[in-house]
Amino acid sequence: MTFKIALAMSAGVAEQIFPTASLSLLDESLELVTKVPLTRFDCPEAQEILPQLDALITGWGCPLLSADVLERAPKLRFALHAAGSVKHHITEAVWDRGIQVSTAASANAIPVAEYTLAMILLANKKVLESSAALYRSEGTRVSPTSLFPGLGNYSKNIGLVGASQVGRALIKLLRPFKFNVLVSDPFLTQEEAAQLGVTLMELDGLLAASDVVSMHAPSLPETRHLINKERLALIRPGATFINTSRGALIDQVALLQRVQTGTLYAVLDVTTPEVLEAGHPFYSEPNVTLTPHIAGALGVELARLGTSALAEAGRAARDEPLAFPVTRADWDRIA
Repeated sequence: MTFKIALAMSAGVAEQIFPTASLSLLDESLELVTKVPLTRFDCPEAQEILPQLDALITGWGCPLLSADVLERAPKLRFALHAAGSVKHHITEAVWDRGIQVSTAASANAIPVAEYTLAMILLANKKVLESSAALYRSEGTRVSPTSLFPGLGNYSKNIGLVGASQVGRALIKLLRPFKFNVLVSDPFLTQEEAAQLGVTLMELDGLLAASDVVSMHAPSLPETRHLINKERLALIRPGATFINTSRGALIDQVALLQRVQTGTLYAVLDVTTPEVLEAGHPFYSEPNVTLTPHIAGALGVELARLGTSALAEAGRAARDEPLAFPVTRADWDRIA
């Protein structure tokens, strides 16, 4: 008996996450009931398909898995998300039914960690600042070490705020380099920190000690403006602040004030709002680099999310434990 699956996400997302080649190489235990993704659960096609399913592979644009929807899917045992956060479509009814949930957050963490590593290396080498100095030089020699005496990556302190999926992926990427990796995370134990090869610190101490501070905490009500004016003041002069998590973690007014002093450089892949209004000072601030939320999976990287979700479906079909489960107990501390 085959394990029946269907995709539930927007059509455009499905085309990118599941290229034709990946769907043609399904585990032999899996049967894709339809190649057309379900974008609604109240249409005739969904009414026919839902009762057959053992698992839904969800993605961006998946409708809510409400109690009413689940009543029409009596065999459904798994909701396997081919993206990061499951909070946009998973409801209490899913947990009440005992449906197992998983996420591809670890797959999405890889490009975010890669982006962050690149920015750390560029920041410590003062690449962007040195380039700007060269453009201003108009034919005169630029002396980077005179302008930036602390230039370089050797033995720098890299502070990570959050040992999340992205934080842990970044820790792995940092290992080949001669960095001192500092981590602040209320859920990380000293034993786990030792296993990761990092130094666990309180947040304020980490901010004061780091040459680069990188944000990897979830955006929750209790983490709003986690980095406020007082904490920004703790960061050492000449340091770089990187945010690939969510803009709400930062007091942006206070951040602007700090970078305008010329003592802090910021790399922001996320802001609040997501698209800053025209004329926002960040656009013209020389000590700020903005990117349009490109750190996460985009382009060819999206296929990695699909591969992760299909691998989870294979495990589910073989009655193996899921590799990346999300439980009700995780709910309050994940984004």
